[in-house]
Amino acid sequence: MDTVNAIELKNICKYFGEVIANKDISLEVRKGEILSLLGENGSGKTTLMNMLAGIYFPDEGEIFVDGKEVKITCPADAFELGIGMIHQHFKLIETFTAAENIILGLPGAEIIKMNEVIDKINDLVNRYSFELDPTKKIYNMSVSEKQTVEIVKMLYRGANILILDEPTAVLTPQETDRLFDVLRNMRNDGKAIIIITHKLHEMLSLSDRVAVLRKGEYIRTVQTKDATELSLTEMMVGEKVTLDIGRKEPHDIVKRLEVKNLKCVDKNNVTTLDNVSFDVYGGEVLGIAGIAGSGQKELLEAIAGLQKVESGSIVYCGDNGEETELIGKNPLEIRNVGVALSFVPEDRLGMGLVANMDLADNVMLRSYREGKSSFVNRKDPRKKTEEIVDELKVVTPSISTPIRKLSGGNVQKVLVGREISNAPSVLMTAYAVRGLDINTSYTIYHLINEQKDHGTAVIYVGEDLDVLLELADRILVLCAGKVTGVVDARSVTKEQVGLMMTKHTEEVM
Repeated sequence: MDTVNAIELKNICKYFGEVIANKDISLEVRKGEILSLLGENGSGKTTLMNMLAGIYFPDEGEIFVDGKEVKITCPADAFELGIGMIHQHFKLIETFTAAENIILGLPGAEIIKMNEVIDKINDLVNRYSFELDPTKKIYNMSVSEKQTVEIVKMLYRGANILILDEPTAVLTPQETDRLFDVLRNMRNDGKAIIIITHKLHEMLSLSDRVAVLRKGEYIRTVQTKDATELSLTEMMVGEKVTLDIGRKEPHDIVKRLEVKNLKCVDKNNVTTLDNVSFDVYGGEVLGIAGIAGSGQKELLEAIAGLQKVESGSIVYCGDNGEETELIGKNPLEIRNVGVALSFVPEDRLGMGLVANMDLADNVMLRSYREGKSSFVNRKDPRKKTEEIVDELKVVTPSISTPIRKLSGGNVQKVLVGREISNAPSVLMTAYAVRGLDINTSYTIYHLINEQKDHGTAVIYVGEDLDVLLELADRILVLCAGKVTGVVDARSVTKEQVGLMMTKHTEEVM
């Protein structure tokens, strides 16, 4: 194998005002290897990769590509050097075909011979065992197909170094396995691949080496074969940790929600939920599994009073046997009838928090109506904010810092902490640990288990099936807006749930 590294970083530093994002980072990425990049939220992983992709420019240090020092000042420079980054949020035009997206922005003749373009794309598809129809429109594609387009787009542009940010976040187990097979084929062809992921079991099964960052500094790189989930986590956080979700058997369960024949239709008259029925019990965690866009978002928003419902019913069952129909009520009306409901939405800043407000004011959004005078009570929310920052280890200069200045993971911590701190009888979370490092994720799992133990009915929408199987008591599986099964999380397998996520026939276990 070629002894020249694909990438070598020497003493890279990046500052944002007084915040040190990266400090004296030196590491190398070899040709023909898959390197995983691991670190807590705010450890500088994405910032470091953004410097390779030309989004940021280092304040200090040197970057070498194929043994030569380079200056990467913009994404065009990265492309010229054969570096391509596949972001978590795809950058595709929905009305274009895969082929049109792949060549978009490339220089060339005034008249493009699409047959030649498609032939070249098919050569790449066959070479690495992708599954892709170049003539298919993006809006007709699954998430995994869109991701394939992004990867092929980079390869078409000549990328030999690929950076993938959370590539399996919204894939089924079967789709993840296919992606890993493709990445191994690319590695065997001499490509250098860097993966940012928080799923340690996937990291251990795929990568050759793991580089660990902590608080913006490089710790060390280890051979994956010599590592375990526990050893990597302890290296990442700098102390002993316990990786145990700690699910307990439900006790004193009581029905809290009864959803019957729920149907929702979006603004384009497309049915997003079709005849959905299930029950939710206090004292248990009901997991929701499904491919992205299967109706998870619409389901939680319908329960929260944020989504228009075409037909069906959502009944809240109180402690004294009273039943309250939630359909037709907005969130404030739901709260005013005595339903203590907390909701961690998928859209952190668009729906959950206000970007320009500080941490304390965002926490106060849940309680500002509770004041007994015309003046807002700021003392209690500030105290609660300090407790959230301390318990979830939110990295922030102060509780007066605007939310928009925090990393995505720390924004998520504030949102989850705020909702859990309100002692709800029903707690709904959509991807509560998305973007969180493993240590913080386990803190969230423990908080959810505490809520369950206190009698809260927890609805947990998750993308990591391994976690769903360890955390939930029952799992409701959605496919294209329909329920394909409600299964016992203790007895069902990951493969069974994965298959149910892609079919329309219902199973109950």
